[in-house]
Amino acid sequence: MAFTSINPTNEKIIRHYDEMSPKKVRDIASLTHQAFLEWRDQPMTVRSQILARVAEHLEKNKTSHATLMTHEMGKPIGQALSEIEKCASACRYFAEKAPEYLRDHIIPTEAQKSYVTFKPLGVILGIMPWNFPFWQVFRFVAPTLMAGNTILIKHAPNVTGCALTLENILQDIKAPPHLLRVLVTRNETIDDLIEDPLIAAVTLTGSPRAGRAVAQRAGAALKKSVMELGGSDPYIILEDADLEKASETCLHFRLSNAGQVCISPKRLIIVDPVYDRFEKLVLEKTVAKKMGDPLDPHVDIGPMARKDLRHTLHEQVEKCRKMGAKVLVGGKIPKGPGWFYPPTLLTHITPKMPAYHEELFGPVIVLIRAKNEEEALRIANDTPYGLGAGVFTQNLERGEGIARDKLEAGNCTVNTIVKSDPRLPFGGIKGSGYGRELASFGIHEFVNVKTVIVE
Repeated sequence: MAFTSINPTNEKIIRHYDEMSPKKVRDIASLTHQAFLEWRDQPMTVRSQILARVAEHLEKNKTSHATLMTHEMGKPIGQALSEIEKCASACRYFAEKAPEYLRDHIIPTEAQKSYVTFKPLGVILGIMPWNFPFWQVFRFVAPTLMAGNTILIKHAPNVTGCALTLENILQDIKAPPHLLRVLVTRNETIDDLIEDPLIAAVTLTGSPRAGRAVAQRAGAALKKSVMELGGSDPYIILEDADLEKASETCLHFRLSNAGQVCISPKRLIIVDPVYDRFEKLVLEKTVAKKMGDPLDPHVDIGPMARKDLRHTLHEQVEKCRKMGAKVLVGGKIPKGPGWFYPPTLLTHITPKMPAYHEELFGPVIVLIRAKNEEEALRIANDTPYGLGAGVFTQNLERGEGIARDKLEAGNCTVNTIVKSDPRLPFGGIKGSGYGRELASFGIHEFVNVKTVIVE
């Protein structure tokens, strides 16, 4: 079996990749485990130097990395360049902060000495998605390597070129061999690998279906796992919001990466007094967006990453329309090559429609009218997901109270959109998964929190 990388802009084959056999996969896992036995004993200064060299390599070659990303999954080139820069920033951040995050914690007790120390677990398996083919990996890789672990990556098949580039970067900077290896193999092989004693823990970013399957395997093997499973993030627009800022911010981030973002503002819930004005603003801004070749720096929206993803999205939109939703703009698959889907604006959403309770992973903006703040909060929290959420209001005390105490999500904002940041923990609740990435919380996910007592 071969994996095929296809350019979603023109539907042309980029390259075929041979699948690794189960034996080769286990051989690579064994090499990565052997690398761990040496890497765990390297001082923090050495690990930091490696991460710093990775950051330098990323920045030096950002144009080629970004172009590859655009070819393989359709991300607009400006957004792809920003993604590479963000990866470099994360490497530098953890190279600097990891010694602080992993410092022993002295805890006074009756003993002569008692403390908590943080020790690496071993080989960590990362199952990664296609929508941020570099960033999703590096936000896991940077803290995990700094903690002293080594890494196996099972990436999405349609971005195999990006995946192998990640492995090549470590080789190019002359890092110790096998710190990070990429597995080009099918899911069934990965299922067996999760149970292998060589694997210490697993992290996955993907769908709830994939998360349940992997978490079940990891749980049966008594292995730690972290799950980031997407969401249907609600954003409440209150009557005192700056509507111009709210509409511009929400639309910009909703259409970023052709709407294929876990923390995209997928449900905009607007209180009745300002609903009509807000809808008009969003419609005007949606119509003004430019869809086209993602290598054109003036294009706002490129193609969706795969044909099947576009098909699923269009089915969701059509089901909403047949159930009474209004499609104010978009909602039709354009003719011609490429897996494009136009910016689409849905209104008159009811609880039984897919747009209300499912994740629409594409450039579809959903507007929901609420009577007041109380009803807006009920709608916002009426979801199986819990990744991100936010509120727009000029009363910051009111907004902070809503974000802190009333919205049910792992990441909540006031007058802005949730964005992953190396300095802040990132993750969800409910159907959006468990565990945290980034910051001190993320680096502590894959360590042995070891208590030491000396009498």
